Order: sequence, then C-alpha cells, then structure tokens
Amino acid sequence: MDPSPAAEVVALYDEAGRPCGTATRARMRAENLRHAATAVVVRNSAGDVYVHRRTDTKDLYPGRYDFCAGGVLRAEEDPLDSARRELAEELGVTGVELAPLGWADYADERTRMREFRYECTTDGPIVWQAEEVAWGAWVTPGRLLEMLTEVPFMPDSVANFRDWLDDLRPSLPG
Repeated sequence: MDPSPAAEVVALYDEAGRPCGTATRARMRAENLRHAATAVVVRNSAGDVYVHRRTDTKDLYPGRYDFCAGGVLRAEEDPLDSARRELAEELGVTGVELAPLGWADYADERTRMREFRYECTTDGPIVWQAEEVAWGAWVTPGRLLEMLTEVPFMPDSVANFRDWLDDLRPSLPG
C-alpha cells in the first residue's frame, strides 16, 4: 500500500533554485517551504489545450481549473522524470516528448516553488486520475483565454506561463 500523499518526501529548493533538503509533503505545505514542481501544457495536433478542474480534495487550491498537469518533485527526483510521472498519473499521458519551456519561480501565502515548465502534444486518450481530476476537456486557445476571465485557475500556472499565454493571442483569428 502506498503511503499517504501527506507522508510523501519531497525535494526542497533554495532561493537560487538548487535542491537543499527534503521534507514530508505535509510539512512543506504547513510551513510553506520552498520546493520544486513541474507543469506540463498538453496540446493536441489541432493546437487545442487540455484544461481540467482539480478535485475538491486537493491539498492546494482545490476545485481550481488548470491548463497544466504536474506536481511536486519527490526527493532526489529529476524535473523531467517528475514531469513524465505526473503527466502519466494525472492524465494518463505517456510516451510523448516533453519540450522544455524553462523554469519560473512562484510564491504566494500558500506555496513557494521553482516550477519546471514543459509542453507536449498528444492525440491519445486522456485518462483522469479520479483523486486529482474532476473534469477536463480540450479547448481552443481562444476559449482558454476566455476561461481565464470566467473561472478560477491555478495562480502559479497563470503567473508562470504568462509568456506562453501571451504567445497564444497573436495566433487567434481577427
């Protein structure tokens, strides 16, 4: 039996973006310790973006929408390996190439992180992890931009992918 998510040991990162220790996920959340995470934008060959709503049981920003799959790096885990693991766990997407989009830092009153960003393309099936995803759908880039003004999204995704979102605008018709 897997240990509870709260007992999972995660990687802590210093302000320079280097691994500097470990803590349980529960301690990291309780003390808002700086950690590392991954975020993967999933697109299909038509250019649509997969958007999902997080379950109401998530430990950070439950019920929010997101256009990224991802999560916290485990202790001693490589960011690319973590991104692949999270993508497979959350959306059931495997065997795709992940294009690195660099990293970005994010901090608010609930979380502090170095986020390693990626993008992938798949036309394969999306299979939600029931504990993490309550709803999901492919949306056009234009619809994603509209949704950002209509429903609450993960603040780290919106902040850390601002450049990526801005690049969507010129590709929209009219």
